[in-house]
Amino acid sequence: MKPAVLVTQRLPAAAMAQLASGCTVDLHAGRDPLPPAELRGRLQGKAGLVCLFQDTIDRRLLEAAPDLRVVANVGVGYDHIDVACARSRGIVVTNTPDVLTAAVAELTWGLILAVSRRIAEGDRLIRAGRWQGWTLDFMLGAELHGKQLGIVGPGRIGRAVAERAAAFGMRVVAAGREPPAGASRGADTAGGDWRRVLLDELLVTSDVVSLHVPLSPGTRHLVDRRALTRMKRTALLINTARGAVVDEAALVWALQERLIAGAALDVYEREPAVAQGLLALENVVLAPHLGSGTRETRAAMAELAVANALAVLGGKPPLTPVAPREA
Repeated sequence: MKPAVLVTQRLPAAAMAQLASGCTVDLHAGRDPLPPAELRGRLQGKAGLVCLFQDTIDRRLLEAAPDLRVVANVGVGYDHIDVACARSRGIVVTNTPDVLTAAVAELTWGLILAVSRRIAEGDRLIRAGRWQGWTLDFMLGAELHGKQLGIVGPGRIGRAVAERAAAFGMRVVAAGREPPAGASRGADTAGGDWRRVLLDELLVTSDVVSLHVPLSPGTRHLVDRRALTRMKRTALLINTARGAVVDEAALVWALQERLIAGAALDVYEREPAVAQGLLALENVVLAPHLGSGTRETRAAMAELAVANALAVLGGKPPLTPVAPREA
């Protein structure tokens, strides 16, 4: 008998077929996340769960699923999963690193360009019929060449963003994770080069601050009022990590007070809700969580999550388990 697996949102056709070849699939076909009670009910008798970041996989849920053997997350971040509880119950948790690195790095640079050169603001101006023509001082932005990019969290995605900085003539500093023993520079950036500094120095000296840390108790509201007041008044804040890494109320305050020049966000504290204060500001670019949003990347994420589930349910090691040191 094939093991039963619950999938909380429809995956690309190839991934669904891949999963159905080895499992009995219970698919939640709706676009909204399953309510917690329904999610617990549908997990009864399931050996596997393929989920997304909108699904809360907490202790109560895990304890109500005695047959569960694997939680395969379609995405890198796993702050919505109680990994410690899962491990204590012998449940393997997996994620999908690497396959979305390039897509998120590209989106990050798209946001940097959009806010620094006021592209989205200009688009709104034209669509509203308010453009009166070119003048020498019209809608001036900030040049990136010769400026400093600060990477907060030089993991896979942060390093990929740093690699691309040379194309824009930017120097790079990074903070947020311990360097390898004896290393002080980012020689592993495959063509990029960056200097490691303390977070405070990064905030004080960077022209663009880009966030790439996972959400944890230590990084929740990492960018708060104090952090924002340390930044340059000409600085730009970019967030493609997790919404709650930034205190949105503090960000609105800092932008209204012109303590920083602008921000570009792809993630929010209470998605899909966006703070009204952000919506009212022209110097903010807002994207609807598009970081991994390419056809190629979303397909690769789904296929890797399915491959992880099939491996565990087939008695094999997972391809990309959430490592104990990361939990």
